[in-house]
Amino acid sequence: MASSAQKSQKQQSRPGKEHVMDPRPQFFNPEYKPSNKLQGKVALVTGGDSGIGRAVCYYFALEGATVAFTYVKNHEEKDRDETLQMLNEAKSREAKKPIAISADLGYEEECKKVIDATVQEFGKLDILVNDAAEKHFTTSVEEITENQLERVFRTNIFSQFFMHALKHMKEGSAIINTTSVMAYTGSPTMLDYTATKGAIVAFTRGLALQLAERGIRVNGVAAGPTWTPLVHSTFPQQLLNNFGNDTPMGRPAQTCELAPSYVFLASPQCSSYFSGQFLHPNGGMVINT
Repeated sequence: MASSAQKSQKQQSRPGKEHVMDPRPQFFNPEYKPSNKLQGKVALVTGGDSGIGRAVCYYFALEGATVAFTYVKNHEEKDRDETLQMLNEAKSREAKKPIAISADLGYEEECKKVIDATVQEFGKLDILVNDAAEKHFTTSVEEITENQLERVFRTNIFSQFFMHALKHMKEGSAIINTTSVMAYTGSPTMLDYTATKGAIVAFTRGLALQLAERGIRVNGVAAGPTWTPLVHSTFPQQLLNNFGNDTPMGRPAQTCELAPSYVFLASPQCSSYFSGQFLHPNGGMVINT
């Protein structure tokens, strides 16, 4: 797939919006062949209105899941509506209509609200994908304010602690956490974001050990450079134009290239012996796992 980063103009506000991106991310590969891997499952995806989360929601719907996702109120309504329309068109006949839930996931009461709304609507929860994230570009640790540090940690890692849906999850359920290749390589320009992504790796491995006896699998996806609204609203224009070019494949990923990793980890037919593990769709970057 060709790079989408070239000649795109940076967004000036956060959170980033998929509907204003030009070119837009490719959230679906028409050559993908669904096979009912998630039929009868209920999935909740945080940050599912755009970016990687949107692609994951779409692929889950194609595979037969009923899908709920979160978005940021007063910022992401258009992306929310687009995603809902896509999911309604993609869902199987047996699946229920998708829902979108507004929330600030950095706070426990908001996360509880999201989980309760999902279970109240669909009666259960089988798959939880923690994908919501925030990042900022800085060139020195001295530029990172206390408020920014707290905000990034609340969104990126506090939320994964607070999305404790375990009382609703049974044996065979799956939790999938999104981290980044930066957790393994480091980043001099996104220290706070990188630190949260490293924390997600440790959190995932520890939670997998905690839940193994209950038959709940916990895994993650360590995304390489991916063309998303998060990137589009964060990187300076010069870096945006060359985003992903330093990977061995010489380009960023499209979101549709990451979504099948989530399908694999969500599906008990495919990954029943995977827990505490990370998949690394990163364009050929060799990292120490």
